[in-house]
Amino acid sequence: MPLSEDEERILQEIAQRFYEDDPSFAREVSETTLYRHTVRRMKWSVVGLIAGAVFMVAMLSNPWLAFAGFLVMLACCLVFERNLRKLGKAGLDQLARSVRANGLRDALGGAGQRMRERFKRDTDDR
Repeated sequence: MPLSEDEERILQEIAQRFYEDDPSFAREVSETTLYRHTVRRMKWSVVGLIAGAVFMVAMLSNPWLAFAGFLVMLACCLVFERNLRKLGKAGLDQLARSVRANGLRDALGGAGQRMRERFKRDTDDR
């Protein structure tokens, strides 16, 4: 059911005040996608997989600790696979479009850019 003109006007006023009151939060909300949380978990599982592999190789002298590294790797693979299934074809297509449009660095979260901005704010405050 479509909104009446009054309801549309009120909604536009609310949105305009939202963007005026907190522009950084409004920008973050507009950039957030449905699949962001799933992709974040997939990135962390890859990091865990690499850390588990390094730990396993480093602990080859102790078979139990090496086995623990293998279990970490296995758990990370399972988390990655489960989140890949949650992402589905539509999410993979959206992720691919995002990578093509923004580049791989931005699609992977732009953590380096966020850290540079944070350090810049800290130095500006002093």
